[in-house]
Amino acid sequence: MTVDVVVHADAELLAQAVAARLIVRLIDAQAARGEACVVLTGGRVAAAVYAAVVANPARDAVDWSRVDVWWGDERFLPIGDPDRNETQARAALLDGLALEPGRVHPMPASDGPDGADPELAAARYAGELAHAAAPGSAQLPHFDVLLLGVGEDGHVASVFPEHPSAYEARPVSAVRGSPKPPPVRITLTLPAINTAEEVWLIASGADKAKAVGMALGTGAGPVQLPAAGVSGVERTVWLLDRPAAHDVPLRSRALR
Repeated sequence: MTVDVVVHADAELLAQAVAARLIVRLIDAQAARGEACVVLTGGRVAAAVYAAVVANPARDAVDWSRVDVWWGDERFLPIGDPDRNETQARAALLDGLALEPGRVHPMPASDGPDGADPELAAARYAGELAHAAAPGSAQLPHFDVLLLGVGEDGHVASVFPEHPSAYEARPVSAVRGSPKPPPVRITLTLPAINTAEEVWLIASGADKAKAVGMALGTGAGPVQLPAAGVSGVERTVWLLDRPAAHDVPLRSRALR
C-alpha cells in the first residue's frame, strides 16, 4: 500500500482536482471491472467536489449507470433532512447524473422502516452491503474509491476519537452521543473503510492542519486519532489545500 500526499494551492483548486481525479478513477475501474463503486462522504469540501464533478465535461466519459454509490456515514435524521449527507449528495451530484436508482444505497433515515433505532438501521445497512458483497467477501462490496473528510479532532466518517465506534469491529456501527451534532449517526467502521482499494482523505482549511499533521506524523493511534488508522488496500491519498497541509513535513508533500 502506498501513501501519497498531494497539496493544492487553495480550496477551489483542491475541489476541482479531486473531482477530476475521481472521474478518472471511475473510468479506470470500469475499464478494469466493467463497473465502478464509490463511497461518498459529507461536508463542505465534499459538496464542492461534487459540484465540480457535475461541472466537468469529462464526467460524460463515465458510464454512470454502472456506478454503485454507498455512503461512509450518515446523520440519523428523517429522509430529505438538509443535514443528511444523502440530501447534500443528491442536490450537488447525484440528481445531475444518469445513475441507476437501484445502484444508489443511502444509509437508513430515522423515519425509515427501523424507526428511530440506529442499531437496527446500522444492521440493515450491513445486510445491504453483505448482499452486494464482492466474490470472496462475506460482508462488503468491492469499493474502488472511498472518500473521507477529516475533522478538526481527527475523526473520519462518524468514527470519533476515543468513542466506542473507534473500537468497533463490525462493518457498520450506530453512533450515539456524537461530539458533533446531531448526536445519533450511522457509520462505516475503520475495518470496513480499510477494505477499499483506494481511500482518499480530503481536508481544507487551517483548522484541519493539526489533525492532518498528527495523522501523517508518528505515534498517533486509530483510537486517539481515527484518521491515523485509515489505509486503502492499494493506495491511501491525502488531498489537501495549503492551509490544511501546514503541519505536514515538506518531504511528504507533492505540491500542485
